[in-house]
Amino acid sequence: MALVAISNPHVFGTGVCGDLSEGAAREWLVPDGAGGYAMGTVSGLRTRRYHALLVVAESGGSARRVGLAALDPVLVTESGAEVRLAVHEWASGAIAPDGHTLLESFTLEQGLPRWRWRVGDIVLEAELAAVHGRPAYGYVYRLLAGGPVTLRVEALCTWRDQHGDRFAGGGDPQRRPTADGVVVEEAYRLAGPGWTAGGQWYRDVQLREEAARGLGSHEDLWFAGSFRADLTGPGQTLEVTAWAGDLASAPPPAAQIVATARDRARTIQAKGADPVAARLLLAADAFVVDRTAADGATVPDVIAGYPWFGTWSRDTMLSYDGLFLASGRFDEGRRLLRGYAATLSEGMLANTADTGSVEYNTADATLWFVHAIGRHVATTGDTDLAAELAPALDGILQAHLDGTRYGIRVDPADSLLTQGADGYALTWMDARVDGQPITQRRGKAVEINALWINALGTVADLWKAIGRDATTVLQRRAAAATSFQRRFPNPDCGLYDVVDGPAGDDASLRPNQLLAYSLPYAPLRGQAPAAIVGRKLMTPLGMRTLPSEDPAYQPHHRGSPAQRDAAYHQGTVWPWLLGAYRDALAAAGGSTGGLTVSPTSSPNGGSNGGSSGSLPGGPAEAVFGGLPGHLGEAGLGSVSETADGAAPHTTTGCPFQAWSVAEALRAWTSEYVDRT
Repeated sequence: MALVAISNPHVFGTGVCGDLSEGAAREWLVPDGAGGYAMGTVSGLRTRRYHALLVVAESGGSARRVGLAALDPVLVTESGAEVRLAVHEWASGAIAPDGHTLLESFTLEQGLPRWRWRVGDIVLEAELAAVHGRPAYGYVYRLLAGGPVTLRVEALCTWRDQHGDRFAGGGDPQRRPTADGVVVEEAYRLAGPGWTAGGQWYRDVQLREEAARGLGSHEDLWFAGSFRADLTGPGQTLEVTAWAGDLASAPPPAAQIVATARDRARTIQAKGADPVAARLLLAADAFVVDRTAADGATVPDVIAGYPWFGTWSRDTMLSYDGLFLASGRFDEGRRLLRGYAATLSEGMLANTADTGSVEYNTADATLWFVHAIGRHVATTGDTDLAAELAPALDGILQAHLDGTRYGIRVDPADSLLTQGADGYALTWMDARVDGQPITQRRGKAVEINALWINALGTVADLWKAIGRDATTVLQRRAAAATSFQRRFPNPDCGLYDVVDGPAGDDASLRPNQLLAYSLPYAPLRGQAPAAIVGRKLMTPLGMRTLPSEDPAYQPHHRGSPAQRDAAYHQGTVWPWLLGAYRDALAAAGGSTGGLTVSPTSSPNGGSNGGSSGSLPGGPAEAVFGGLPGHLGEAGLGSVSETADGAAPHTTTGCPFQAWSVAEALRAWTSEYVDRT
């Protein structure tokens, strides 16, 4: 892959910045590489309980706490007039101050946000960045034109769980003054010039996005104090730092933090073959974090999505190829796979919940884990890892053959994998309302069996690579594949979504069947998916989870938590599925659903044949045509978790989602690999 220097910024002018409906709908994220983050909107308005300038990870990202909520800049002109540049919304509906109307521009460059306000001939710039690997941030305010002016930056603070709230009635935050600022709740520290302590509550801050989600939408913020500097002319700055952890160990100066972060981002983006790949590489970096294992060692892990998800094994393994292999992070990936192998129990991979507890409650995470090992070895040639993990792989296969938790077992009658238990949804369609699964899919689910057959093929190749006899595994794969090809085809929906379910075979048209065509050792690889899949489920942002004519279809993923969970997999669009669709089309080497695609390499090398693409870029551009535009619409530079099934497919869920980014990067990058 060619190395290119790509700046590729997102730039918005007054039309977006000054319109709260537009500017507040576009979000930025600056992760710290340790599971924490800073996050906000283009306009500067905090619309979520998660929007803050310092959110600190605990338990490796499975829990987080909000610290520094905002830094509000105030210009004091030579005449003594105060101009407030921040923007807040209050429970009364008032917008005050309304500093967004003074924004000249917002730029996201190398993943870092930069605002510029104009007050007559005065132009002030603000930017921020994180110290990678620790909860520490630098914020730089720079006078670009005009002056002299006095700049005051007011710190609005809290200390609470990121999912919760805090109000004045609960008492003032504990604070300890320092020579250059303050320590809040003995949890985080603020430092900068000209500190003056405050001491009052800003009550009834409104968070409009939380209101839209049917959640508590008010909170109170503590005005801890302000930093101050006289800026006599262009180029002069006021710098603030905020950090948690070791409060005695100050981070570098803020300007240095910003410069270092930009250099790191340039290095990551330079590996991209084109502007889209460069953006996706930087987006992927946000999800790879370091956490401290039980033995005290630092190990890589994956945040499933920002702002509210932590680490989940299904998301990690589904994302592995894109986040680690397409990004060239081979050593980190190797350590991650070894670490996750240590969590295996009864042939199942642990699924770490956001509560910090460990559960074994998925039917597919373990099979994605086998897939990740196979892809790692195939990409890197690391047969030592295959040999090291061989006992773990043996245990996985045997546990599935013998039967393990939640009814997960191979049916000896047809060699297919069945699963299900009362009250549980074990596939990726795992939403529940009041403890009851919405899409339980009990029985022999199509993608679970595609993953099972793929796992058998993967293990067979791994056995060959390390000199073991693969005959028995290949026989099992052949038996399962034969049963799959006999049991799952359906002329109306392509493939049944579930066979042998409680109510018989389920002919719901869902995108899960794509894995039967797309995985390297899938039972139908090389065949084209039924045209109805693309015709009924494809959207510019991803695949619908049900067609619009299905009685259970929900066009909008909106409302209360229960309403959203009820719609989560019942028509809602999921971008991650585009990777499987792209692979299925490319592997078929022909056309389906109106898309003609170019050939791609098979798992065993060579080409599957076929015609050249009717779209100049081949299958990635044919399938991901809506991706470049989306990168500037919601979570800037990233890919959302979900979108409405109905046009215009407004994004929902996490604005920054690991498997959405990973599959986009993997598929987009493989396009260039395929052509070479």
